[in-house]
Amino acid sequence: MPFDLSLYLVTDTGLCAGMGLEKTVEAAVQGGITMVQLRDKHASDEHMIAQAKRLKALLAGSGVPLIINDRLSVAVASQADGLHVGQSDTAVQEARTTLGQHAIIGLSINTLAQLQKAPIELLNYVGLGPVFATGSKQDHAQPIGFDGLAQLANACQLPCVAIGGLKAEHMAHVKAAGANGVAVISAICGQPDPRLAAQAFHAQ
Repeated sequence: MPFDLSLYLVTDTGLCAGMGLEKTVEAAVQGGITMVQLRDKHASDEHMIAQAKRLKALLAGSGVPLIINDRLSVAVASQADGLHVGQSDTAVQEARTTLGQHAIIGLSINTLAQLQKAPIELLNYVGLGPVFATGSKQDHAQPIGFDGLAQLANACQLPCVAIGGLKAEHMAHVKAAGANGVAVISAICGQPDPRLAAQAFHAQ
């Protein structure tokens, strides 16, 4: 499936609680998000598979791929379009072997050393960051700022998306640093109008 990293929504069940996850994603798609990653560190696999299937149905025909965060079994069971993994020696290889050549596989990168070690030939994109410290992930790595983002983006052979505390007003900095787009959580999830929140990124 072709993919576009311009505006990549990473879901947060807690932040979306007011409107509900599906309604939030639906509104955000109307606002122009280009990818969705289902991320829920606390849900059971069964709950996450059911959620992923609902999102997959909702996204059908939109051209917006559904990526699962970290849980390979959920990606398989829900027939999601791909998987995003963190730093692990086997996660990327296992994901590619299990999901096949057509799956979209992404990897989180925080340092040049991680980028140099990454199995580039097995990946479709990388997530670079966090650019800023963020409340949605308490155990995040050291923020890299826009200078760090530029350094990683310039060294990267793959499409890359910036993540970590980014808002619509940061779009110009992200593009200037060489990233293909932004991945956001709180800038869309939990906003009173996710459609308008998404549109704000495209207006920059």
